[in-house]
Amino acid sequence: MAKRAIVSQSLDSCPINPVVDLVFSRWTTPILWVLRLHGRQRFNEIERRLPTISPKVLTQRLRQLERDGLVARTYYAEIPPRVEYEMTQLALSLVPVFETLVDWSEAHLHEVEQARHAYDEAI
Repeated sequence: MAKRAIVSQSLDSCPINPVVDLVFSRWTTPILWVLRLHGRQRFNEIERRLPTISPKVLTQRLRQLERDGLVARTYYAEIPPRVEYEMTQLALSLVPVFETLVDWSEAHLHEVEQARHAYDEAI
């Protein structure tokens, strides 16, 4: 069996790989984090809370999150038009996962930093 096929097969057999791709892709987690902390937000509010994201990328990520069922977009036909975004029930089901990662980070991230420092000192 070719090496590429073995790598592909091992990635396919990892059941969390699709979830990691979905939830932890660039900007997805920060957007969901903002919506979790602050609730329903307008585009400009999200943009203000994530100052390093471009409007184009924020638009793309919000559309993808809506497509994936993680964000609900509500359009209000008023003058001027208003659009708000919020986490769906599906996205809210990820909150315990995020909380577990926060706990792990608080408990162990310093160990990772120490390991990196020791590794860098050794080379």
